[in-house]
Amino acid sequence: MRRLNAKAPVMLFWMLFFIAIGGTGVSAEVDQHLYDDAGLLSDSEKSQLEALAAEHSREEGIDFLFLTTNETEGRTTETYMGDFFDQWKADTGQSNAVILTIDMENREFYLAGFGTAETKLDNQRVQMILDRITPYMQRSDYGGAFYETVTTASRYMEYRPGVNPESIFLKTWFHAAVALLLGGLVVGSMVFNAGGRVTTTSSTYVDRDHTRVRSEQDRFRNKTVSRRRIPKSNKSGGGGFGGGMTGGGSSYSGGGRSF
Repeated sequence: MRRLNAKAPVMLFWMLFFIAIGGTGVSAEVDQHLYDDAGLLSDSEKSQLEALAAEHSREEGIDFLFLTTNETEGRTTETYMGDFFDQWKADTGQSNAVILTIDMENREFYLAGFGTAETKLDNQRVQMILDRITPYMQRSDYGGAFYETVTTASRYMEYRPGVNPESIFLKTWFHAAVALLLGGLVVGSMVFNAGGRVTTTSSTYVDRDHTRVRSEQDRFRNKTVSRRRIPKSNKSGGGGFGGGMTGGGSSYSGGGRSF
């Protein structure tokens, strides 16, 4: 009988180990969601946000991407984001994405939705998310801004397009308040009717056969007219509104702000 080499199991172990390492490296590159070229995140933030983005990306079928830069090479923040998406799309073969871009050079940030996210996260919903993440940006909590973007965008996508996800009619507390109000009206009506109907009115004590109105008179006293000027509102909203088209021909919803 041929004897087995005692070192064979050890060699096989290391071969499998290096194959596993190589496979993990390729998967991590394909599934990358954070492109923090400006170095805004700590290592712990990167690991936590990468896991968060991966989880929601799988659930929604839309990749949540975080892009930061210190240099746009003369391009606008929106154009820089569009060029990045075109390259990312070519590298990964994916077309559904939500990208939060932070441009530290111009102190601007831009949120865009591509593919199915363009419909699920339309311009109006983008502006609503920008309202929520602007305070994070102003206090330099960039990780918090991305976390809020991922969680809020995922929640908004649960509603069909065209529905305002922040509508009061969709709030749980509003439904509870309406239920309590209706319950109170029903109970109040039952209590009111429990004592029987009141049939006595003002005409009960009037003797119409012996009561007559002798005279009726209307007298005009005075007339006062007041005028008040209604001031015009000069308030205007800040930040860009509306999406566009990348250089590679991909349309998107979006909006941006300064910070």
